[in-house]
Amino acid sequence: MRNRPIPGSSGAVRTMSPHGDPVLHAPCEPVAGFDTSLARLVEDMFATMYAAHGVGLAANQIGVGLRVFVYDCPDDEDVRHLGHLVNPRLVEADGVTVRGAEGCLSLPGVEAGTPRFDHAVVEGFSVTGEPVTVSGTGFFARCLQHECDHLEGLMYTDRLSGRRRSRALRAAGKAGLIH
Repeated sequence: MRNRPIPGSSGAVRTMSPHGDPVLHAPCEPVAGFDTSLARLVEDMFATMYAAHGVGLAANQIGVGLRVFVYDCPDDEDVRHLGHLVNPRLVEADGVTVRGAEGCLSLPGVEAGTPRFDHAVVEGFSVTGEPVTVSGTGFFARCLQHECDHLEGLMYTDRLSGRRRSRALRAAGKAGLIH
């Protein structure tokens, strides 16, 4: 029996920021107040991520330039990781580098083989200001690194080079996702 509400169940689905939106390409500001507006933002982020069938979402992807992300992501052993981080900081990214398919809710339908470390540790805070440390491997480590990149103003396409980058951006342009 559950004694907690489902994340996002009271949230509103917000509009996704497209690839060229300046909020996606600038570093986000730290959260200063752990209040009801932050709790509402996190609920809305979960609702938006679930509506878009994603596994992670950064606040700037819905036009809010604050250092917050949510996730509901499996690792390579299919263990579910569910949570959020406020003012996250990637403190470890190591292990082998794996080139895996990566996409983004701000570039829907476009994927590219993107190199990421197989292990990541992120420190931050909960919506109530409690310290949180999250570590992940495999696909979940990829998710953590991807969302931390968003908060620095980077998209996964910024980690691509050569033909992979050209192909991904061309596909996004053909789909009308880049103007």
